[in-house]
Amino acid sequence: MAEEFKSSAPAKGGNDVVKGDFATILIGVGTILDNTLTPLSKVVAQTLDSMTTVAKQILDGINSSLAQKK
Repeated sequence: MAEEFKSSAPAKGGNDVVKGDFATILIGVGTILDNTLTPLSKVVAQTLDSMTTVAKQILDGINSSLAQKK
């Protein structure tokens, strides 16, 4: 009977399983966030690049029209 209790008792360091599971969850959440945010950051970068191009074209147009007036 005493042997049954010994074998069913958690081994020393039983909390390691909980810590391992929590770490796995954190890694999974981090991976999901990374996979979600990476494409979004690329879209934001492309949008900002396009806006920069348009702003440069507008400023070039203003500059050329002001140069013609002189």
